[in-house]
Amino acid sequence: MAALLQFPVMLAAHADWSVDPRKRWICKARYDGDWRIAAPEPVADSATLLARLAGEAKHAPIALGVDFPLGLPRAYAARAGIPNFAAWLRRLSPDAALFQPCASLDEVSLARPFYPKSSVAGAGQMARLAAALGLSDASALRRAADRQTRHRPAGAAMFWTMGANQCGKAALAAWRDCLIPGFAQAVPIAIWPYEGRFTDLLRPGGIALAETYPAEALVQLGLKLPGSKRRQSDRAALAAPIGAVMTRLGATPTGELAAMMDDGFGAKPDGEDRFDCLLGVLAIIRVIGGASDGIPDDPVIRAVEGWVLGQVDPPLVPPNAATPPRAHRPPRRARRSRPTDPPPGDSG
Repeated sequence: MAALLQFPVMLAAHADWSVDPRKRWICKARYDGDWRIAAPEPVADSATLLARLAGEAKHAPIALGVDFPLGLPRAYAARAGIPNFAAWLRRLSPDAALFQPCASLDEVSLARPFYPKSSVAGAGQMARLAAALGLSDASALRRAADRQTRHRPAGAAMFWTMGANQCGKAALAAWRDCLIPGFAQAVPIAIWPYEGRFTDLLRPGGIALAETYPAEALVQLGLKLPGSKRRQSDRAALAAPIGAVMTRLGATPTGELAAMMDDGFGAKPDGEDRFDCLLGVLAIIRVIGGASDGIPDDPVIRAVEGWVLGQVDPPLVPPNAATPPRAHRPPRRARRSRPTDPPPGDSG
């Protein structure tokens, strides 16, 4: 049953994340008989975002999509002894060693898998990171949802922290600066897909949290960029097609948002981030309206890897087609430091 048949009022939002706070934007839509989508706005204080959304919703259900990973690669999770991502995430301390990216491969361990802290020279660094974690190859750094599908390229590899196509530092910043404070403030957060079907997690006064991906949202919404989303003119060319999608979903933009769409979200670099925000919230509205959340019947995805909300295309190369993890002994420096680090796995 579509969630709109259950709740007369709802709030949907998508947060486009970055390690740079100036590039964090959120687009909100309110349902009260139909959807009204507001112009994107800065996230502002990450630590209070979830509490502010809960207050704004006034006890209505909240569907929140986030453009950062909510899961771990299966081979890493198996080696680190993490049977459930949501339970592991809820126990993380903001002072955990995990939040310190490694300056060198010698520092890499299961407790500190993110690398590098700063730019590194030389080819094959991602493969070396995988080897340092005892994984078979660089492909094991990607979850099933990160892999290439027939409709879109691969997403960023987990734990890698350098370059334009990376999600590592954004994940660390989001987990530490947004989610952990939300848990500490007792904001009622249910994490999809680990804690139930997405529409089942929509409850009065609570936040249903899901991973969203703007490139995947384009696919789900039936949109195709004429060029690059980094170009204002190419974003503006999608104003009419996006308007048609909104009509199909029963949504109306505010005047400010409509003007933004026609202008291609402006000439500033953050135009790309605001554009992504809108795509994300439309993908969420689509699932709330009755489209499948797309979760595969894979117990590892449902327990530790997670999935992109609404994605129905499987990866071209599934994770279980990869070679098994290699035997590996962590560097001595990492072995000596591990007793002082919080354990990465589920300790019960």
